[in-house]
Amino acid sequence: MSPTWYAWIEQGRDISVSSAALARVAEAMQLTPAERSYLFELTRKRDPLELPQAPEEDAPSRILQDAVNAIAAPAYLLDRRWRARARNEPAARLFADWLGGDEPCLLAYVFLNRTARAFIVDWENRARRLVAEFRADTGRNPDDPALRALVDRLRQGSREFAAFWSDHAVLAREGGAREFNHPRDGERRYEQVTLSPAARSDYKLVMLLSAAGAGEAPKIAPQGPRRTGGRRASSRNRFPRSGA
Repeated sequence: MSPTWYAWIEQGRDISVSSAALARVAEAMQLTPAERSYLFELTRKRDPLELPQAPEEDAPSRILQDAVNAIAAPAYLLDRRWRARARNEPAARLFADWLGGDEPCLLAYVFLNRTARAFIVDWENRARRLVAEFRADTGRNPDDPALRALVDRLRQGSREFAAFWSDHAVLAREGGAREFNHPRDGERRYEQVTLSPAARSDYKLVMLLSAAGAGEAPKIAPQGPRRTGGRRASSRNRFPRSGA
């Protein structure tokens, strides 16, 4: 396979290539799961390793909702459009402006709700990461009209989203430090853990554990924003693991 062929893939050109050939390319290049997903998105092919997904519109099962409620730390469940489908009381208190509002989509809250910029510490870096994570997710369903409509709405409603989306960075949704300026409880720090339920691979179970390891999240000193420079830097190096 020539360098020109690889360049055409990156440019999203309409080229003839099989899913099996793309899988071999992904394995040879040792792509991360997020990068592999984006490769298949660019070529409009389905990854042969991808598991079938349950119908996205189905409500989460009772056992999943019970699992979220049983978690002592703030926890919520996202569907593939990143809409909150379940949350427990600690999450409802922490994310009152998001989970207590009429807009269940996390991305819509982050980019279209102005309170998010004050609530999320280092908003710009975290928002950029979220877009890269969401782009990796969309590779699993590149022709989903609901996902395309969501992207169009966000691009029209937010210049920042439009710029980040055009950057074509991809990342897997990972854990790490999350920091918030809560309007009632002050500055809060957590360690985020994200899991995918075996029976619903299109869902994400997100938990925010106390950074101290137990009890309530401690207050922290204010931090200034950290900006990410460059347009086409590798997504492995350009995004620090910390962020909201």
